[in-house]
Formats: sequence, C-alpha cells, structure tokens
Amino acid sequence: MKKKILLPTDFSKNAWNAITYALELYKNESCDFYILNTFTVTGYALESMAVPEPGEKFYEEAKVKSEQGLGKILERLSFRDDYANHKFYMVSQFNDILDGVKDIVEKQDIEMIIMGTKGTTNAREVIYGSNTVLVMEKSRGCPVMAIPSESSYDTLQEIVFPTDFKMNFKRRELQSLIEVVKRSNATVCVVYISNGDPLTEEQENNKKLLEESFEGLKISFHTLHNIDVKSGVRCFVESRDSDMITFFNRKHSFFGSIFSRPMVKDLGHNSTVPVLALHDLRN
Repeated sequence: MKKKILLPTDFSKNAWNAITYALELYKNESCDFYILNTFTVTGYALESMAVPEPGEKFYEEAKVKSEQGLGKILERLSFRDDYANHKFYMVSQFNDILDGVKDIVEKQDIEMIIMGTKGTTNAREVIYGSNTVLVMEKSRGCPVMAIPSESSYDTLQEIVFPTDFKMNFKRRELQSLIEVVKRSNATVCVVYISNGDPLTEEQENNKKLLEESFEGLKISFHTLHNIDVKSGVRCFVESRDSDMITFFNRKHSFFGSIFSRPMVKDLGHNSTVPVLALHDLRN
C-alpha cells in the first residue's frame, strides 16, 4: 500500500531541502507525494471585503506564479531517476497555508507532512517560521516533520523522545514513529528529566507501556538530573549528535505547546536536527 506524504512548499531553499529529505527517507517505499503551494493575493484592495475571484487580474497573476513554481519543482524532480516508486502530484491552491494543509490531509488521507522550518524570509534569528509552528500546532490530522535548512538526510541512528511518563501512550499514536524507527533501524532514546523524586506507580506503568510499544525495536531509557527540561533535551541531543527529536503535541503535556518559540529557541540557533511532532488522537 502506497504511503501518502504532503510536502508544503513556498519555493524557498529550505522547502526544497525538506522535499529532498523526504525522498531519501522514503527512498525504498512506494509513495504518492503531494507538493502543495498555497497562494494569496497581494495588492488586492484591503478595504474591500470581497474575496478575489478566478479571472480577476490579481488572482490570475498569483495563480500563474504558483503553478509556474510547481512546474519548476516537477522539472527538477524529473531528473532524479532513482525514485521510480515515487509519484508526484502538484497542488496549487488559493488558500492560507494551514487551511490548505488541512484540506489536502483530509481529502487525500495523508499520513505524514514534511516541511521546512523556515520560509522565504529565512531570518537568521527565527529557527521555526510562523507557518511551520502553525502547522505543527494546529494541523492535528497527521504527524508533522520539520526539516531545518542545514539538515541533510543520512541514516537515522538515534531519535530522542523526551517524556515525563505521565501520559499513557497508545500504540496507534506512536505508529508513525514506530514506522520511522523500523525504516531506519534507529534507536529510540527516551529521556526523562527527574526532579529527584522516584517514579510513581502510574509513571512506572506508562514507562512499561512505552517499552512494550517498541518491542522488538531498539529503545534505551535515560534519566537526567538537576536540569530544566529544555536545557536537558538540548544538551542530550548536542552531546550525542542525535539525528531527530520527537515530541507528543498534547494540549496538556508538560511541554505545553511543544513548538512554542521558547522551546524551539532553546534547541539552538543553528539547529540541524529534524523534529517529528506526534499528535494526541484523543483531542
């Protein structure tokens, strides 16, 4: 059965890098890739509450620009003949990025969104652009993987999974991570930041459930002491040169809004580590 992957693009270098990362990650699998560019109309009279219609000058100009950009991507992909099991569908849509993503995820039953961390502005002080954060936080239909511009795909060896063991994990919520682990034969490093107290019975049970979910796969457990969560995760990843970080984007998790700017900022201004956002299916 083919995988269905959504690759949003704004035609930036970072977006192209995320596309090439996705192709390598799924190199040995049959995939349908939906490459989405959403466009809005600039220069349209703001005082007018009317929505520009097809046929109007500003709309048609933006549409042509979007379609031409997608055409160039398709042309670049046509030269990569080592992906015979991949099919590409170009989608140009008059929409904002979040609604466009939600629309394609729903209509095409998308299993994974892979996108760049920064857009065309590419400001040095911004690690995760507003669109990426928005999609990670609000598009809860499937997991979202964000690829930094400096990150190139190599075999995944270690995926860091921070948790406080206060959540009872469901295997179906972990399925996307499990598939990535199987695909790459990576080790999942579960990182717990301890405040010095022993794990409660509930935490011990949740830890066991997590271990059972990864049965047959490589998993290791690590406890860090006397450090705050953000710094602990950052230091762990940097010291071990880990290849990916995965979080559960739960409304009531101990990270709060996982991809809030303080958390992302703390991962380092030159972060090269892809981040996989898993979603709580119960919310």
